[in-house]
Amino acid sequence: MNYAIVFPGQGAQSVGMLAELAAVYPQVQQTFEEASDALGYDLWALTQNGPESELNKTQITQPAMLTAGMAVWRVLDSQIDMAPAALAGHSLGEYTALTAAEVWPLADAVQLVALRGELMQNAVPEGAGKMAAILGLSDEDVIALCEEAAQGQVCEAVNFNSPGQVVIAGDAPAVERAMALAEAKGAKRVVPLAVSAPSHCSLMKPAAEKLAEKLADMPLNTPRFPVLHNVDVQSHADVDALRNALVQQLYKPVQWVKTIEALKVQGVEQLFEFGPGKVLTGLNRRIDRRFPIAAVMDPASVEAAIEAMES
Repeated sequence: MNYAIVFPGQGAQSVGMLAELAAVYPQVQQTFEEASDALGYDLWALTQNGPESELNKTQITQPAMLTAGMAVWRVLDSQIDMAPAALAGHSLGEYTALTAAEVWPLADAVQLVALRGELMQNAVPEGAGKMAAILGLSDEDVIALCEEAAQGQVCEAVNFNSPGQVVIAGDAPAVERAMALAEAKGAKRVVPLAVSAPSHCSLMKPAAEKLAEKLADMPLNTPRFPVLHNVDVQSHADVDALRNALVQQLYKPVQWVKTIEALKVQGVEQLFEFGPGKVLTGLNRRIDRRFPIAAVMDPASVEAAIEAMES
């Protein structure tokens, strides 16, 4: 089967995630132990016991989600010879995809995304930025209302998640104006997001500059598998181009709809979502219900994925 694997980003985390998988496969806790050694705190204990408020801090959520995705990857990789046609990840999930593609070791990856979270948090004072999901309007309508709401501030469409679901981000007053405009224009729902930093908008440029400095000092390997990047929906074998795509990702939109469309064009027949939750599975059903996707996060779904991959 020609299959691809996608990794979720922030928002899919939960206290107790992957507990069922860990009870069967030792690779889960081993992966978390490796990450914990690199981070200097017990990441597995935090994910299993909380508190939720601590797990939801972006500098902790990011390494936790990356490690969770890698734990699922390692479980499957220990059972079969993994041969995906491509990998992709939503926002933070792109870093998980690159880790699975052996661009860098897990220890380096979790330290990098912990720093990424800190840089994002420090770029905008807490409460000064905002994000919201706009449901039921076209991409063009959302882009236009963001421009109208900006009024000299930042308000941008930042996540093109599925047809009729676009996330906006920027300065809190501008985003609030955009939310009111969206409701006036007939949006089905306007949902403020519980985040502490306005991701993927131009307010993140100071964080991107500092991330670029860190990436310039990191040794990167050519990806073992093609990884589609959020900003340009391209895979990059050249590590300098890869670095540039990651830097731009902080302040440019996540093109998730185009990513799924590109995977279909490449002949991918089946998607698997590796990690806790079913966020990307839900999005995929809104993008193209005929494009099969399966969430892999517990023993039963691992067994089903193995059977499908080997068919």
